This record gives sequence, C-alpha cells and structure tokens, in this order.
Amino acid sequence: MRKTVNILILFLAGVLSILPIIFWGITEIGGMSIMDGERFIIHVVFVFACFAGIITSADHRQLNIEVFNLRLSESLKSTVGSINNGISIAVLTALFFACFPNILTVIDSGDMLWGIPVRFLFLALPLMFLAQLVLQIRENKRLLSSLLGLSAGLFVSCGSLASIAYTVFGAESAALTAGASIWAAVSAKLLVPFVLAFIAAALFGLPLFIVLLAITYTAFSQGGGYVDVVPLEMYHILTDSSIAAIPLFTVAGCLLAEGSAGKRLMELVRSSVGWLRGGVIISSVLVLTFFTTFTGASGVTILALGPLLSLILTGNGYSEDDAESLITASGSLGILFPPSMAIIIFGVTNIMTIDIFDVFRGAVLPGMLLTISMIIIGVVRDRSKKRIPFSWKELKTAFCASFFELLLPVFIIALYFSGLFSLLQTAAFTVLYTCVLEIIIRRDFSWKGAAGLILKSIPIAGGVLIIIGAAKGLAYYLIDANVPALLTDIVQTYIHSKYVFLFLLNILLIFVGCIMDLYSAILVVSPLVMPIAESFGIHPIHTGVIFLMNMALGFLTPPIGMDLFIASYTFNKPVIKIVKNILPYLGIQCIILLLVTYIPWFTTVLLP
Repeated sequence: MRKTVNILILFLAGVLSILPIIFWGITEIGGMSIMDGERFIIHVVFVFACFAGIITSADHRQLNIEVFNLRLSESLKSTVGSINNGISIAVLTALFFACFPNILTVIDSGDMLWGIPVRFLFLALPLMFLAQLVLQIRENKRLLSSLLGLSAGLFVSCGSLASIAYTVFGAESAALTAGASIWAAVSAKLLVPFVLAFIAAALFGLPLFIVLLAITYTAFSQGGGYVDVVPLEMYHILTDSSIAAIPLFTVAGCLLAEGSAGKRLMELVRSSVGWLRGGVIISSVLVLTFFTTFTGASGVTILALGPLLSLILTGNGYSEDDAESLITASGSLGILFPPSMAIIIFGVTNIMTIDIFDVFRGAVLPGMLLTISMIIIGVVRDRSKKRIPFSWKELKTAFCASFFELLLPVFIIALYFSGLFSLLQTAAFTVLYTCVLEIIIRRDFSWKGAAGLILKSIPIAGGVLIIIGAAKGLAYYLIDANVPALLTDIVQTYIHSKYVFLFLLNILLIFVGCIMDLYSAILVVSPLVMPIAESFGIHPIHTGVIFLMNMALGFLTPPIGMDLFIASYTFNKPVIKIVKNILPYLGIQCIILLLVTYIPWFTTVLLP
C-alpha cells in the first residue's frame, strides 16, 4: 500500500511540476486557451495534499508542540497518549462522515473537470481521514481509548449520518436526529471547556491539525450543526492557485538542501568575504536565509544545514555554542523574502485587503534589517584570528562553481515580479530548474535518488497543507461569527492610541508565535488582526509585515518557541542551553521589530 501511495504522490508531483509550464507555453506562445487548465492543476494539488497528509501521518510527522510531555513520568505519558489517541480517533471519525453531505448534496453532480466529476475528486478528502484513522488505530494499539474514540466520533457524527440517511434513503432517522440535538446542546453549553481541553491536549502532543479540527467542529456543532462546512472549507483553501505553489517550493528547497548547492554558495561567500572578520558568519547567515525562502520552514533549514554550517563555523575558529546559536537565530529570516510560503499564505488569507506582490515588497527591507543585524552580532561575537586570504582566482572559481545556483533567485524574481509567470508557474519552473541542476548538471544524485528526496519532502509539505486546511475552517467560523468586528469594537473602546495598540499587538503576536505554528496562526489570527489595525489607520502591508516578523520571533521565544526544540534535537543540546545562547540575537531582533513597528517607512517605501 505504501509503495502505491509513493508512486502516486511522485506522479502527482511530476504533473504539478510540468503541466503549469506546458499550459503557459500553449497559452502564451501558441495563442490557444486551455479550458479549465488552472482548475485542473489546483485539483491535482488538492489530491496531492490529501495523499501527502496520509504519508505525513504514516511517518508520524504531523506538526505538534509536545512541550510538557518531556517532564512527565512514563505512566503519565501513557495516560496522556491514550487521551490524545481517543481525541484523534473521535475527530477523524467525525470529519470522515462530515465530508459526505458535501459529496451528496453540496457539490453539483454535473460539475465536471476534464470528464471527471468533481465529487469524485473530493473523495480524496474522506479517504485521507479514513487512512489517518486506520493508521491511528493500528499504530497506537490502545484498544480501550480507540473504542471510546470511535464511539464518541460516531455520536458527534449523528447530524452528518442523519443527513446521509435522508439523502440516500429519503427517510429521517429519529435516533440520529435525537443524537444530533443532544450533541448540539452539549457543545453549546460546554464549548469553552472543550476548547480549553483541546488546547491543553495540544501542549501535551496532540497534533495541531487535530486540535484545529476539533475546535472548529465543536464550534460549528453548537452554532447550528453545519459541520459539513469544515471539510468544504478545507477543499476551498486547498484548491487555491497560490496555495498550489507551496508543495513545489518545498520540493525544490529540499532538493537544493540535500545537494551541493549549500556548499557551493557557502564557498562563494567565503571566498568573497572570508578575508573579513566574520566573513564565514556572513556566508552562513546568507545561506540559511536563502534556503528558508524555499523550504518555508525555519526548522527544516536548521535540520538540513545546521550540522554542516556548524562544522564550517567551528572549523574557522568560531566557538561551538556561538555557531549553534547563530544558526538557530538565523533560521527563520527567509520567511520575509520571496518566494516565502508564509507571505503567499498571508496574501491568500487576506486577499480582499492586500496583494501578495505588495507584501513581498513591504517585507524586503525589514528582512534585510534582520539579516544584517544577525550578521553584525555574529561578527561582534567572532573572536577568532583565522582569516581566509583573499584571492581573485578562488573567487572566480567559486563564482563559476555556483553560477547556476545564483541564477535561480534571479529567475524567480524576474519571472514572477515581471508578471510573465504566475506564482504557480514560477514554483513549477523552480522545481524543473532544480531537478535539471542537481541531477543533470551537478549530478549530486540520480533520478531515483531525486525521487527518494522528493518523498522525503512530502511529510513537510503534507504537514503544512493539512494545517492550512484545518485552520481555514476555524478562520471561516470566526469571521462568520463576526468576531473581527466585535474585537474591533472592544479595542476601539478601551485603546485610543495607535502606538499603544501596536505595542500590545506585538506582545500578543509573539505569544501566538510561541504556541501556534506559522500557517495556522496566519489563517486564524491574521483575519482578526487586520481589520482592527485598519481601524487605527495602519497600512495593511505594515500590519502584515509586523505579523510575519512576530511569528518569526515567536519561533525563538522561550519557553516553547518551536525552533528552540528543533535546534536542541539537531545539535543534541539541552533546550535551556540553546535559550541562553540565543538571547543576544533574540534581543536585537526585538529591537528591529520595534523599529519597523513604529516607523512605517520601512514597509511602505517600496510600494507603488
């Protein structure tokens, strides 16, 4: 079964990498239009995301926090594991059944895509939930909690089951209707305790996508029982053309990270600035930033390049602690530069307020400030006497050796910002270029090896896409419940100064960055923040950049910043030691954040 899924996911990845460029050529060069061409591609992405979600669960790579589990005894860990297992099974069961009212009644039976019913393509979503459910039961081997979870999942699914029974058989079930009414009443009365319990479970390792789905499902249950909206919103966000670029950039980033690109770029910057004090530091920060722009996840960059860069830094006289802290602190800088997935998702989430182009423009200067600040503090802490003599010959050799790697960001910026390619086409070009570079030109690995690396990147892409889908339902509920307007009224009633609001916003967002992953925070929190900031006359792009900078800072903020734990795992050091070493970097990033917050010029000067 796993081999079949792997073959299918590789086929879909190939289709996503090739078709956008072929369609562009036919349309722009050949002058012919392809009916539903983009719609077909984004539905391929939807199916890809569902199968990637299965692989992510099979590999136990779903994003979670799991902060407090480290301090628990083995018996308590077992108890917590049983509780989380039961919750996961209940949620996956409920979501599986919630998909079918959409298939039977919501999606038009006549809606066809290249001869394929859209209903049939939508089936990939319940198939994903079913596969995740089977994996959860089979691999956890906790019979009692699994049975309790299944029972709870069937009970809360009474509304969905009643809808299915009525549509298929044309008759109402009194028992199912009664069960749905009981669950609606219970969820209405206990909504807050349920939400708090799910958040607490998140801190003890419950996967974040389960937490988001559980909260959203419960919220819709007490608000009228429209739980079928949850999978429908997942479908809507995962068939957005901008979201389609995410798995492609992730694949390209992983191929680059596993090949020789990092070493080549490192050698280029070393040969150009290695004779300066901190030259190796400059190269390390720039390479880290470069790779995070493609992978979209600072943790992936730290894991992939951390050991290599640490070895290079310590080999050039930098202390081990300083090397590891520099790598950890610089891992998230790339989310402010194109083609950052964070900016793409932020733009899609707030599409009615901002343009993705403008967010890219607005984030460039703050991103450069943060990058330069990391370089400066790294150089100040560099007490080594070892220098690399400058040599034009070595610089020329390094430049020639990394020429094709240097062309990639140039092509991306030129193709996307010129408007010649859409974001999806740019992402497809990036994957094709990277494959040609790493397999044919550099020969870092064979086609078979590349396929293995693509499969290795799938859990990363799958984890992100499923979080995005899960968070979209909650974002929809909050907007539907008019929460942004209510929060705006409250803030305007008690806070009258724009500057006080900005200060409190920074505190709130850093906290959010600590406890939530980047993508669910963007989808859930940013639609709440944007209208409030706009009511104070703050430019939407300014607010967006502040939001993203806070998220990046939250990854490093003790005690539960995600990158702290990833660095601890990568470098095999206690978290407390990682925290102690990054404090100078954390302090200067806070200063840069405040500077950008209170001087809007940094985010608006490049806007048209």
